[in-house]
Amino acid sequence: MELNGLRVSRETQERLQHFAALFQKWAKAINLVAPSTLDDLWHRHIADSSQVFQIHPQPTTWADLGSGGGFPGVITAIFLAELQGGWVHLVESNHKKAAFLRTALRETNARGTVHSIRIEDAYTEVGECGAISARAVTDLDGLIGYSSPWMLGKENCRGFFHKGRDYRREIDKARGRWEFDLLEHKSAVEQESVILEVSNLRRLV
Repeated sequence: MELNGLRVSRETQERLQHFAALFQKWAKAINLVAPSTLDDLWHRHIADSSQVFQIHPQPTTWADLGSGGGFPGVITAIFLAELQGGWVHLVESNHKKAAFLRTALRETNARGTVHSIRIEDAYTEVGECGAISARAVTDLDGLIGYSSPWMLGKENCRGFFHKGRDYRREIDKARGRWEFDLLEHKSAVEQESVILEVSNLRRLV
């Protein structure tokens, strides 16, 4: 099996397939993603989320903010299971979604923990991390604000944020409040979309 041109082991493939089956089952009862995207689960959500790990494939400790239906947090945690290292702290305040995330991690033997708390309260509970991820949560300025407890003044922590076609406007807005290094990774899944890699965060105002 390949995802975005990356060969995936049979064990990881089985974990991803089990996750997809669980997702489809739970999505009938609770709103995990926009219903219009359910039919394209593998391409729109699983393959898209896997790009974060493909960009940063080290056994790092992650904080995944606003994990929702598990994208990208559960997908990263599944890939980390093969490395037998690293960990993902999934932050999701919605208790029904958090219950799904716990089930998904347990049944796929993925490397992660769910924290059913608000993002603003997560740093105290989660502690230091080497990487932050978020997908479909808020604009870049807001994401950097949420991530700042982990990233401000810490050279070894990086943020990886999925963004759509309007991402340049979001970058301009964020640079009004923050100074940071930025790498733009073009999406292999969604045309005009990117994953923004943010590092060396400093506050301007």
